[in-house]
Amino acid sequence: MISNMNKEYHIAEGVTAFSTTRKGGVSQGNYSEFNINDYCGDCAEHVAENRRKLADELGISIDHIILPHQVHGVEVRQVAEDYFSMPENIRKMILEGVDAVMTNEKGVCIGVSTADCIPILLYDEEHHAVAAIHAGWRGTLARIVHKTIQEMAFAYHTEPKKLKAVIGPGISLEHFEVGDEVYEAFEQAAFPMEEIAEQRPNAAFSVDVAERERLAAEGNIVQPLKWHINLPLCNKQILLHCGVAEENIQDCGICTFAHSDEFFSARKLGIESGRIYTGILMK
Repeated sequence: MISNMNKEYHIAEGVTAFSTTRKGGVSQGNYSEFNINDYCGDCAEHVAENRRKLADELGISIDHIILPHQVHGVEVRQVAEDYFSMPENIRKMILEGVDAVMTNEKGVCIGVSTADCIPILLYDEEHHAVAAIHAGWRGTLARIVHKTIQEMAFAYHTEPKKLKAVIGPGISLEHFEVGDEVYEAFEQAAFPMEEIAEQRPNAAFSVDVAERERLAAEGNIVQPLKWHINLPLCNKQILLHCGVAEENIQDCGICTFAHSDEFFSARKLGIESGRIYTGILMK
């Protein structure tokens, strides 16, 4: 059991899979307490101390905690044995602009950082390989999970039906309100909209009539209903479509927005806040 994490996933013997919570670190303010992401504006010294704590608890060196600089794209990067013999600046370059990482190296913790986006972990028990995926709405739309599974098949001969998957903490349908343009993008990408989206009352419509008229005069029409999209379900459906067995998919069911006291939520706390690290390590 890892003390500063309250969400662990039981995938298989010899595999540690987890999502960090906000507890147990030294960061302050909207980064409090446990943030290991150094791309979100946190104090570098605090990030370094939190990483040291995590490395100690995992029993690995700090440089064996892998965290890419994510850009809401679909780039998948393999972390192989030679990665660790490269200079630090080259290692950083390799992880720049990457939203999914995979490895078959033992003693290496790969992970992604999120604060409402959906983190997904994959484990290939047959070929002893793992992946960590950052799927925000753009990555989900571009089916980054599908691309990652394809990359694992190419690199490790992974068969989707033998994969085990975890869907970590992320924003739920209830709190993921989107504009019409996002709904239309998912519709055009052939997602089953009747299953993954629904309209709900728009909180902004409850403002008084005079305020709505003022906004309308400025060209900002406040609609009574807004679309909501179920990102965890979208990614589960992609996993199933790829051939992952439903019984091998764990969905933790935690909404980051609703539980922002325990998990970072950019929609609740703002962009300048900490990030959850969802990682996987083969021992």
